[in-house]
Amino acid sequence: MFKSLIASTALVALVAPLSAQIVETRQIGSATLQNVPEIPADVREAVQRYQNSRAALFEDWLPDGSMLIATRFGATQQIHHVAVPGGARTQISFGSEPIAEAHVIPGSDRFVTVGDSGGDEWFQLDLRGLAGIATRLTEPGTRNQSPVFSKDGSLLVWARATKGSAAYSLIGVDPKAGGAPKPLYRADGAIDPADIAADKSRLIFVRSLSNREDQLFELDLATGKAARIAPKTAPAIYQKPRYLPGGRSLIAISDSGSDTRQLVEIDLATGRQTVLTPGLGWDVEDYDLSDDGRVLAYAINEDGFSRVVVQDRVTRCALPQPALPRGVLTALKFTPDGRRLAIGLTSAISAGDVWSWDVDGAALTRWTTSELGELDPARLAEPELIRFKSFDGLSVPAFVYRPKGVPADRPTPVIIDIHGGPEAQTRPIWNYGAQYFADVLQATVILPNVRGSDGYGKRYLNLDNAEKREDSVRDIGALLDWIARQPGLDARRVAVYGQSYGGYMSLAVMTHYSDRLVGGVERYGISNWTTFLENTEAYRRDNRRAEYGDERDPKMRKIFEAISPTNNVGRITRPMLVMQGANDPRVPQSESDQVVAKLRAAGNEAWYVLFADEGHGFLKKPNNDLRREVETVFLRRLFDPAAAK
Repeated sequence: MFKSLIASTALVALVAPLSAQIVETRQIGSATLQNVPEIPADVREAVQRYQNSRAALFEDWLPDGSMLIATRFGATQQIHHVAVPGGARTQISFGSEPIAEAHVIPGSDRFVTVGDSGGDEWFQLDLRGLAGIATRLTEPGTRNQSPVFSKDGSLLVWARATKGSAAYSLIGVDPKAGGAPKPLYRADGAIDPADIAADKSRLIFVRSLSNREDQLFELDLATGKAARIAPKTAPAIYQKPRYLPGGRSLIAISDSGSDTRQLVEIDLATGRQTVLTPGLGWDVEDYDLSDDGRVLAYAINEDGFSRVVVQDRVTRCALPQPALPRGVLTALKFTPDGRRLAIGLTSAISAGDVWSWDVDGAALTRWTTSELGELDPARLAEPELIRFKSFDGLSVPAFVYRPKGVPADRPTPVIIDIHGGPEAQTRPIWNYGAQYFADVLQATVILPNVRGSDGYGKRYLNLDNAEKREDSVRDIGALLDWIARQPGLDARRVAVYGQSYGGYMSLAVMTHYSDRLVGGVERYGISNWTTFLENTEAYRRDNRRAEYGDERDPKMRKIFEAISPTNNVGRITRPMLVMQGANDPRVPQSESDQVVAKLRAAGNEAWYVLFADEGHGFLKKPNNDLRREVETVFLRRLFDPAAAK
């Protein structure tokens, strides 16, 4: 399939300070490949078996009780309409770029979609119907996010950022009447609208200072003045704040006064907070409330798995509970009348589907049945949750995918796949990459949630902040020790693998433990903390400084100089594969360019793939296929040197 796209191979001399290397460059579609050999036919075929799965993701309810879902039938994710449970997915959007979100205008069959161009994350809003062309609501050169509607659908508010500025504005428009959008409020920092009062006189917005601290504000829409809610409370996270009936209090997810995130009610006048989910040892990950405020549904993240609870909000008594497959939540939303609840789920053996729960009738109905392509579910690996002790005694969880049918005592090669974030959490979702590597490479894939991961409480989340950054790298050292003790794992054939912050982790692990690894793969990873913070987009820079440290502080800059992979690249003695999207606003292309140049200057083997039409993640199927093909060839050579001959 790709042969027709392959340009003639060019040999380009790369002159480096310490050595000269010949870099073989070729083009496949939008991708520029350096030092990547031809892809064998058996690899292309194997990749297609796994890359053809697709998920159904719930987006919103329409007033007639039908659904909008996102799914991919071509190269990119688009919006589809499902009229009845089990009904056909009728495609509505047909763009070459993926659609990220869809939000229905209350009381209407029209909706607003969110999408970008080439992965640049300068999101635009489009107004659409079930038929016809879309109308653009936003302006080029702006980033638009978090659209919310008034209950009658006559007011749409979203957050807008502009290139080169850290300021955000709240923008409003009547999506039914049309007209020019109008600025409502401006702030020097990241803000997002959360909910509009029933009478449209006020709205709630969240100011995000870091991934550990949010502040809640209420905006008077007549005067344009904002007042902070509960200003004397200690720093905390606040997610999804929403007006309760009557408009005198809010409901939100927060870790205020707690190690874990709970549902809380906040009195607007006094700031007093009441915990609605006392006694939970795990985070509340999502919730929704019926429009009349009567029925509350929320999901708890229990060691990575989701558990959905439905209750009467006023009495806090449990209502009949849906018996769902074990998995991870992707959506939770009531119909406007509150009678049905949409529940999206994915799992290790399911790409992701949508159910509805009849609150009064206590009936669970499946709406979609997604495809795994040509995969046999019986051959899929079920991840095992394990824990290992780190250097300081910390218990670190990890999910382990062992190839199906391989005897427990037969050593397999190992891929350590480290998530990004760093506040993300590896969970037992449909991970076709882990399944693919376990099947095709017969490798055990281990996905650790090192310190700094989300889902295990505030204390765990903060264990890698600022000067403690490399403690999470030492967690991987402890994992290497654990691997060496397992009879079914080959400690001589271990590769490290990660994307975004996980890409930094892959580079950092290689600088510390190259002698215990065969090589590493990193996609759009941070290679130098100072240059990353100086060059990441202005609208997110201060938020990242709050997490990682401020490069303008001489003390922190000195730490960054000590731990940045580009300053330690001489300690990497094994091959590296680096991949990057040219339009990435988070981790810019320069981060990958500079580490590849330094690896080669040090005489190390470095493969490099650059996608011209991708950003922070590879969302177009042909690009993602090629990415997996290159990874396969690279890892197969690491695990079996004879494969390179």
